[in-house]
Amino acid sequence: EPGTGFRTALATLDHTRITIAAQALGIAQGALDYAVGYVKERRQFGKPVADFQGVQFMIADMAMKLEAARQLTYHAAAKSELAMNGQPQKDLTFLSSAAKCAASDAAMEITTDAVQLLGGYGYTQDFPVERMMRDAKITQIYEGTNQIQRMVMARQLLK
Repeated sequence: EPGTGFRTALATLDHTRITIAAQALGIAQGALDYAVGYVKERRQFGKPVADFQGVQFMIADMAMKLEAARQLTYHAAAKSELAMNGQPQKDLTFLSSAAKCAASDAAMEITTDAVQLLGGYGYTQDFPVERMMRDAKITQIYEGTNQIQRMVMARQLLK
């Protein structure tokens, strides 16, 4: 309908932001998988780096952040599908923004930790986590920056 373009564009974002969350999850999962493999093979002081408790805590935190973001993203995706099938979802705008923001922030943290776990190698282009960290950053920016997502969520909560 003429005059409804802006509203239609905003409603579309309720669905497309979830795809950015999914992209961020994939990037984060790839970084976690690579880091786990690396610390299991890399040896220091005669034993695998994975045997050090500090490394174990980092890996556990990475996996925990990833799973939390995954569950929020799946929940938002289920609501999006219901909405696309004609069942309006009052909380879809909040959930899509929350999923995009949480997943992309988690991806940035997880990929940064993966770079850290690889040490100097993690920062080189010879290993994929350097690229994953750059890829994670863009998920915090497009489809509305995470600062904008926080504004969207706040407006939904305060209306």
